[in-house]
Amino acid sequence: MNNLILDDHYSMKDVFIKGDLITKLSFVFSGLNNLRHKQLIKGFSFLIAEVLFLLTFVIQVIPALGGLISLGTQTQGIKTITQDGIKIQVAIEGDNSMLIMIFGLASLIFVCVYCYIFWCGLKSSRKLFAMEALHLKPATFLEDVKTLTDGRFHMTLMSIPLIGIVIFTILPLVYMTLIAFTNYDHNHLPPKHLFSWVGVENFANIFTGRMAGTFLPLLTWTLVWAVAATVTNFFFGIILALLINTKGLKFKKVWRTIFVITMAVPQFVSLLTMKNLLSDWGPINQLLQKWGLISQPLPFLSDGLWAKFSIIFVNMWIGIPVTMLIATGIIMNLPAEQIEAAEIDGANKLQIFKSITFPQILLIMTPTLIQQFIGNINNFNVIYLLTGGAPVSSKLYQAGETDLLVTWLYKLTVTAADYNLASVIGIIIFVLSAVFSLLAYTRTKSYKEGGVI
Repeated sequence: MNNLILDDHYSMKDVFIKGDLITKLSFVFSGLNNLRHKQLIKGFSFLIAEVLFLLTFVIQVIPALGGLISLGTQTQGIKTITQDGIKIQVAIEGDNSMLIMIFGLASLIFVCVYCYIFWCGLKSSRKLFAMEALHLKPATFLEDVKTLTDGRFHMTLMSIPLIGIVIFTILPLVYMTLIAFTNYDHNHLPPKHLFSWVGVENFANIFTGRMAGTFLPLLTWTLVWAVAATVTNFFFGIILALLINTKGLKFKKVWRTIFVITMAVPQFVSLLTMKNLLSDWGPINQLLQKWGLISQPLPFLSDGLWAKFSIIFVNMWIGIPVTMLIATGIIMNLPAEQIEAAEIDGANKLQIFKSITFPQILLIMTPTLIQQFIGNINNFNVIYLLTGGAPVSSKLYQAGETDLLVTWLYKLTVTAADYNLASVIGIIIFVLSAVFSLLAYTRTKSYKEGGVI
């Protein structure tokens, strides 16, 4: 009988109330009911897992959870002792707050994993109770294995990647999130120093404290950059696609290929090339001075405002071909009947574009636009390779005028070793990206209409 049907017959409360003594004891000693029904391998597995968990909980988990609360008490240092009448200095090995936090988090995950195993034991006991009440024969070990390789094969396959996700994704993410609630900065670097919990002090520091003078300007520039980069690439990409797909234009494939070449060149090559071209003593300034158009170099990358416009312009060079290709695919597949009907009714090209072409391109590309916007918020390469966040400003902490939040985060970790502030910035970027993505996408026509034109 189907497992869901058996589970629906009785709740855990019903099993505990109506079950016999062994069934009740199974709520304390996992696997006991399985052993009674001769499911020896499953029963001993649950029971051994419980014993090992209890031993590990007492020996490892409790001290680790205690360390997670305190994050260490003994600071590394040097102690002077007298030995044979001679004073010598001995190094004192202190606690490592970073390792203590990692082991504490690993212990919490270990407890959660065992709770799930214990719950599986309770479900197995409930299933046996239901099968006994319905006069059904309990499954053997071979039948359970067959179920895992047949009916629940997807769960078997997912178990290994799930373990990897827990170890290599969830644990580091939780760890980096908790760092935001500590004073783990350049003054509290382990193992020489301990760091401790400070609550939401770092968040207050970012929004209203001494870091607000850096965070708010960078947040504003990040949003301005993301909007400008997304909008310019979108509209100019569509215009370029329309021009290339104009009826009567010769050598369409050649024109399309010329613009696609920019995509074939690695992005970092294009960015570093443009950095050299736009530098104060680069070829562009040298050429303009030689022609007598300027008397001194234009500060394309050395002035804050000029650098921001330069970044947006260079990003257009890199991003427009991508939008052009997507828009070209949409334009080539637009229903010709609608366009022909509009032309017969006397609509001009601008009216056709406004009422037919653009709405359908926007409908299809809206999810892509949201993705591009979020990608531009986290666009590390363009800023770091083109300006490195420069020009430097004395008003900003560990940041330049063209730094985005993501590049500031990088500098806070690599240069300043202020991991607590970097963690706060990472959380803010995630919340900003997630909230915008959900709100924007769920309100688009693409979502409401299921992407159907």
